[in-house]
Amino acid sequence: MKRHSDRAVLTEGNLKKQIVHLAIPMMFGMLGLSVFNIVDTIYVGLLGTEPLAALSFTFPVVLILNSIALGMGVGVSSVLARALGHGDHQKVVRYTTDSLTLSFFLIVLFVTAGELTIDPLFGLLGAKGDILKMVKQYMQVWYAGLLFVVFPMVGNSAIRALGDTKTPGTIMLIAGLTNIVLDPLFIFGLGPFPRLEIRGAAIATVLSRSITFFVAIYVLTYREKLISFKNVLLSEMIDSWKKIFYVGGPAAITRIIVPFSAGIITALLASVGAAEVAGFGAATRFERFALLFIMSLATVMAPFVGQNFGAGKIKRIHRGINFASQMSMITGIGLLIILWILARPLASIFSRDPAVIKVAVTYFRIVPIAYGLQGIFNISSMILNALNKPIHAALLTVFQMFIIYIPLAFIGKTYLGTAGIFAALAVSYIIAGTLSFFLLRTVINHHTGNI
Repeated sequence: MKRHSDRAVLTEGNLKKQIVHLAIPMMFGMLGLSVFNIVDTIYVGLLGTEPLAALSFTFPVVLILNSIALGMGVGVSSVLARALGHGDHQKVVRYTTDSLTLSFFLIVLFVTAGELTIDPLFGLLGAKGDILKMVKQYMQVWYAGLLFVVFPMVGNSAIRALGDTKTPGTIMLIAGLTNIVLDPLFIFGLGPFPRLEIRGAAIATVLSRSITFFVAIYVLTYREKLISFKNVLLSEMIDSWKKIFYVGGPAAITRIIVPFSAGIITALLASVGAAEVAGFGAATRFERFALLFIMSLATVMAPFVGQNFGAGKIKRIHRGINFASQMSMITGIGLLIILWILARPLASIFSRDPAVIKVAVTYFRIVPIAYGLQGIFNISSMILNALNKPIHAALLTVFQMFIIYIPLAFIGKTYLGTAGIFAALAVSYIIAGTLSFFLLRTVINHHTGNI
């Protein structure tokens, strides 16, 4: 695996080693991102019910803006990896610079609109009185630090497109660990720090994220020398933005669809009982950690396929897809065995309520059957974005969620109760995962002339 500094050339060499070496640092980076939400929730929960409720009100808005930023990151990774594989250094510089300029304008737009709409927006969501005041304390800081939240998402996507997952992965993990340290200092006012409660949680998040911001800027500007504002033409910049939006727009919408669908399922479970919601929540929280390697595989396949597609190495792409799919299935089978055996002890970590434990155990005994194919679905979606086929990727998600999962969940609940809802999820993964694998092969074979 040849490198320019820490930039990996993914168009030659042992592809199996390359994919694994890219996925492992990415896995730790994703772990770092997961830490942010979990740590904030735990510490704010110690303040009481109202602060925790206020933090919960912020999640939809934070999630939507993060989804937009991550979607733009997918767009950047797609155009950048293909230009890199094609050997067009000028376009690599142009796309990197223009993506960061686009991010800056989006941040200005989001911050301005966000600060002006805190009261009416969260009031519409149901926040009132003291809870609305706490929401405002949190979001004013979060919006003010949005540069440190959004910018690194796009910047790190650019770095990953270069074949370097170690740098962003390591820094994301360090940022997550930093958040663990800063949260109690600012929330509870330990030592010389003032007690800022929920506002302190926002400050800790922004400060921790600033680490990723400065590293991304350093890597792209000084190490890779991919940011240049010389001879910038407005027409070229707008053309870059269009290409990034073409992939990033559908990718952002796709990321929003998944939690929206989860909300519908949560409401369906709530109609059964509180234990069902709690058990589902506990199981899915653990699931995020269990699937870290599979999700990392999906993420790193984008730069791998993008570079090789740009270089015209279609056979290598097929071999890479086969290897990643095999790894996903092997990991899925391993997780199925582990969760089947340890379902009850794992469920007992999150709750002592027998009813909640029973629901979580049911989830662990049903859904992991399809983990391998869920991984293939995510791998296929990321690759379709890398191949400049974002509509295909978005339609796959719509098909999985709205055509299969949600309708089957309502039917499953009627005949099998909670187990039927979970079975619907497994069936949706099996059908969509299988379909996505064959659709991806068809797209690659039909578009080899568009390199």
